[in-house]
Amino acid sequence: MRQSQLFSKVLKETPKEEQSLNAQLLIRAGFVDKLAAGVYSYLPLGLRVLRNSEHIVQEEMNKIGGQEVLLPALHPKANWLKTGRWQEPDIMLKLKSRSGKDFGLGWTHEEVVTPLLKKFIHSYRDLPVYVYQIQDKFRDELRVKSGLLRGIEFIMKDLYSFHASDRDLDAFYEKVKKAYFKILQRCGLKKDTFLTLAGGGSFSKYSHEFQTTTPYGEDEIHICSKCRLAVNKEIIGQHPFCPKCGSKRLQVRKAIEVGNIFKLRDKYSKAFDLKFKDKQGKEKNVLMGCYGIGLGRLMGAVVEMHHDDKGIIWPKELAPCQVHLIDLGQKGSSDKIYRDLQKQAVEVLYDDRQDKTAGEKFAESDLIGIPLRVVVSQRTLEKNSVEVKKRTEQKTRLCSIKSFLTSQKT
Repeated sequence: MRQSQLFSKVLKETPKEEQSLNAQLLIRAGFVDKLAAGVYSYLPLGLRVLRNSEHIVQEEMNKIGGQEVLLPALHPKANWLKTGRWQEPDIMLKLKSRSGKDFGLGWTHEEVVTPLLKKFIHSYRDLPVYVYQIQDKFRDELRVKSGLLRGIEFIMKDLYSFHASDRDLDAFYEKVKKAYFKILQRCGLKKDTFLTLAGGGSFSKYSHEFQTTTPYGEDEIHICSKCRLAVNKEIIGQHPFCPKCGSKRLQVRKAIEVGNIFKLRDKYSKAFDLKFKDKQGKEKNVLMGCYGIGLGRLMGAVVEMHHDDKGIIWPKELAPCQVHLIDLGQKGSSDKIYRDLQKQAVEVLYDDRQDKTAGEKFAESDLIGIPLRVVVSQRTLEKNSVEVKKRTEQKTRLCSIKSFLTSQKT
């Protein structure tokens, strides 16, 4: 990708109306554009990051048996009346067709996936089933001041599991926990993320959130100093103690919720009469679980955690490109290196612009945050070398062009 052909541009000033750090940096660096409060467009570099996060999520969901689908975002009212959620909670965006039919824009998909699986689940032999999708969701949020962390329209991975027994549901629930921490590890968030107890509503005693601690977080969690379990502020009570070990030594931290998982049990299978016949031919309700990760929220959380005073520092697996090639020599002097990297399937952002100074190019490179900066100048070309610098480091080093290209081979 040649930077001279990239239509999106880096902004010199932080957008004054943006209060959240993630939105400030992502807009400035040309990753997203704000259409309205809580509604963002993903620009070419931002879409690359989003696709990388999707790829990570897909790989980890597929490893635990997930089957990917794409469900409608437009839901008929009748499905939501069956579960009693057409009016409550009041976060659904609703519309009426010209023929007078009522629809809602999906903010979750239990009302769609449950009747869908009813067409295919009849016997214990059809279970378990794990279905997931990556798709737009819509919520009529009142608080939309946190950039990509809380939107009216957002992209989410939601997985739904279907089971014949509590034992099977419990076992899969633990698999998802491990898969989520693997996702967070690959996105550079595992070290700062805590499995956090939250209210289970009518489904179970507890659900679980994955909360990443940061001074910029919009949530508050209480972390046990003894066993490291965390508890959401809304369930901690007036006399806080750890539900696991009983310790009262709890550390209060700000955090960002990057994922959540629930045992739905038979609430939605009852509503849609989703049953199966066991080995004895007896009909039973299918048990369900729900597991969500907001991909825009994940992207925003990564930016909040991985940045410095110069800009974003992307973890390798999420970065829009692996190499930021910067040409400071004569026009086209870096073209061969660019072509060689492309031949090796290395993703490169090539700053071939002639109307920018070296200082401007370096500042923009730091703001964009690609893991490796490679500079070609008349001085380096005289030595048949390039200047290499990692985004996470201060020092630069000279490296021969041959050894650099060899190091980039996958």
